[in-house]
Amino acid sequence: MSLRQETPGPVDADIVICGAGVAGLAAACALGRLGLDVLLLEKQRRQPPVAKGEVLQPGSLNLLHGWGVLPALEARRAVRLDRLVARRADGSELLTMDFGQLETERPWMLSHDYATILECLGESLGDTVRWQRGVLVDDLLTDQYGRVTGVRTAGASGREIRARAVLAADGRSSRLRRLSGMTANPVAYGHRLLSFELSGRPPVADEVSSYVTDRGLVMVYPLPDDRIRVYVQVTADELRKADRERLRNWCDELLADVPALGPLATVLRDSLDSRQLLPVFQFRASSLVRPGIALIGEAAHGVHPLAAQGMNTAIGDAAALASRLADVDLGDRTALDGALRAYETERLERIKDIHSMSHSAARIMTSTTRGGRILGRRLLSGSARSGRLRYQMTYNMSGLGMRPLGTLDRLVQLGVLPDRRRALVATR
Repeated sequence: MSLRQETPGPVDADIVICGAGVAGLAAACALGRLGLDVLLLEKQRRQPPVAKGEVLQPGSLNLLHGWGVLPALEARRAVRLDRLVARRADGSELLTMDFGQLETERPWMLSHDYATILECLGESLGDTVRWQRGVLVDDLLTDQYGRVTGVRTAGASGREIRARAVLAADGRSSRLRRLSGMTANPVAYGHRLLSFELSGRPPVADEVSSYVTDRGLVMVYPLPDDRIRVYVQVTADELRKADRERLRNWCDELLADVPALGPLATVLRDSLDSRQLLPVFQFRASSLVRPGIALIGEAAHGVHPLAAQGMNTAIGDAAALASRLADVDLGDRTALDGALRAYETERLERIKDIHSMSHSAARIMTSTTRGGRILGRRLLSGSARSGRLRYQMTYNMSGLGMRPLGTLDRLVQLGVLPDRRRALVATR
């Protein structure tokens, strides 16, 4: 571990945020609205195109509206998605989560390109936020007691930047997490997701459709400008060094295994060369703060993208942290570190619940064993029979809150017990 001690002196910013993905930009939005002097540092000079983080949940929409980001997304024709539907390979419904049933001002999801979401966040930064690209942070500054007091940037022009607090938003392989002594152990799922962007689409429903198939998960949802995102579960080596003929054969096998994709056959075949192969991880850091530093976003947690929770949890991190810092004198290090610990206490439990929910959903939807597929479909069908469980699962997915399923709920899903709580709720 490399930590540079520095002599206390004037600060260059109230908060230094390292990483300008969704987590870093969301934190800059939220903290800038508090009037704090924020310095946002990003190592990449340009945002590369990547098929990730495209679905925003209702809970995130409420926050983005408050930060002034939502109107910019809507002006760029973000697509409203009303439902999240688990389907069989032939397209028949197993379980439908209808967001229109939620008691919230914005009972829908929005889809847009990750780069556009970042762009809209960037446009909403306040006047007290400075953003510098092409700057790699390679070390932390600490005082004589080990408290983080800033960062050091890399390169010949590297400099020391002092701050009252540092936010690590530098992703799954976070350098700052490691330097500060916090740990996370990303675990790769046994599959990957192959992503396609289809253009000139035939009509598809304004929903996220997740197909449970013998080959694993297939996901489909619309994007703006008549485009469709398709994710297909594959093994790590399934298409390694595949030539054009192998790709065409693979596509034909996919269409045969998932008849519901039939209307997309032509545009899917035309998009084979534009595919992206995405690794899939799960992890959560055991702690989120040390004196003077906090983790947010993928530096703190990662989940399977099936449930569309990663980006939305990062936005929640930013809002929770800003709420804790809103009434704190950042010049009082004791008070500031106390606020960071309060953020950690609040978010650790929420992250744990989201992680558990996302991993359970991934196991249900991605299993390729016969027993796993049977169990998954039984759980989905059992949930569909209970209006109470359908609502509870929709609420959990929405980002509005979390009401974890208990053991009795699981037994109801399996059909072992009747849903007696449904009758009790109906009589209240």
